[in-house]
Amino acid sequence: MAKEINRLNDLEKPLITEEQNIVHKSDEYDSYKSSDENGSIFMVLLSTFVAVFGAFEFGTCVGYSAPTQAAIREDLGLSLAEFAMFGSILTIGAMFGAVTSGRIADTIGRKGAMRLSAVFCIAGWLAVYFSKSGVSLDLGRFATGYGIGIFSYVVPIFIAEIAPKNLRGGLTTLNQLLIVIGQSTAFLIGTVISWRELALAGLLPCIVLFVGLCFIPESPRWLAKVGDQKEFHAALRKLRGKDADITEEAEEIQEYIETLQSLPKTTIWDLFQKQYINSVIIGVALMVFQQFGGINGVSFYASQTFALAGLSSAKAGTVAYACVQVPITFLGAMLMDKSGRRPLIMVSSAGTFLGCFLAGTSFYFKEHDLLPEWRPILAVAGVLIFPINVKGVAGSLVVLVNWLGAWAVSYTFNFMMTWSSYGTFYIYSGVSILTILFVVKFVPETKGKTLEEIQACINSHR
Repeated sequence: MAKEINRLNDLEKPLITEEQNIVHKSDEYDSYKSSDENGSIFMVLLSTFVAVFGAFEFGTCVGYSAPTQAAIREDLGLSLAEFAMFGSILTIGAMFGAVTSGRIADTIGRKGAMRLSAVFCIAGWLAVYFSKSGVSLDLGRFATGYGIGIFSYVVPIFIAEIAPKNLRGGLTTLNQLLIVIGQSTAFLIGTVISWRELALAGLLPCIVLFVGLCFIPESPRWLAKVGDQKEFHAALRKLRGKDADITEEAEEIQEYIETLQSLPKTTIWDLFQKQYINSVIIGVALMVFQQFGGINGVSFYASQTFALAGLSSAKAGTVAYACVQVPITFLGAMLMDKSGRRPLIMVSSAGTFLGCFLAGTSFYFKEHDLLPEWRPILAVAGVLIFPINVKGVAGSLVVLVNWLGAWAVSYTFNFMMTWSSYGTFYIYSGVSILTILFVVKFVPETKGKTLEEIQACINSHR
């Protein structure tokens, strides 16, 4: 499904993090000799190591608002609405960055796109650090959002384009894992340093990325696409090893590029043709359900949520939340290909429902002065379940829905908590139940199926 949508836009649209959305048609050329792969493993791993600093930066930007909310509001005198705008405007910037990322990466290259992303993030962090008012905070946050929007596309696609097939799945999974590690790091560091110092710390991944890009090759696929044959062969040889036979792989890449360029140009409206409409509906619906399950509201304002629940140390809750995210994300990545995506989505939604229900019950007990000793426990237990989330599917329309949903939830979360803290989480839990029902009824399993079989399953629901 996702690959069918991708073909319509000539691979120029943004992707999120799903490796099957960014692995190209030419997987069949990857049956290379193990000796060649072993000889080139160092450069592939080094290139991946450098690229995932972009994913780490993504995570630090997302995690910045959670441990800093109280301090920023106090130091700059921001109202609830002003901080809600600061926290959520990141997603607006990311939406613009993601939508333009495909064109940028095709124009200036994968490495060029990563450098541009880092420039926006550096400018944004400096604006936050020197901020004296809400306006400069918002501008800085928007700039970092635009940067991570580009990172969300270019990092996973760069890794997929340089990695041999036997390493591709594991290496592309590192993108999602490093996002979560970056977010957790921001949570942890933010509990011990000031919000201005945390902004400066956000510069470090960008600096490492800038330096590292000087020592790794450009994506061979992009070089082939722009017709730079000399650099194309040099980059491919650098990645596969100086003694490797790259003739077959080079020919397959060239064939794929020629096929790609021969495809007719289409618009987003072509997605609404009869053969694609069910795929579009499923992709958009999954993004709506994922975002309105409340994950961004909790992760953007975790520290304040713990404080409102009556936890004696909101920092302790934030630290616990940071620590539990990484193993859960790693477990989800390990289970995805083994159990299939459909069962994992349902289990994730069930976990999110349980988390919302427990957190909502905690706030209900607080409002009605019931079981005071249980309230913090329920709140912490509920929020810690939240990191079990659903990975997205690709397509520019889905990207727009994803980031708009992220903005809506992150902007309204504080207002909804003011309206009714337990009602907020009960609403989110209801969305999780709807997600399970939707997946059971409409979403096919993709494990072990060809694109044609997946498309047939989707269309059979008409």
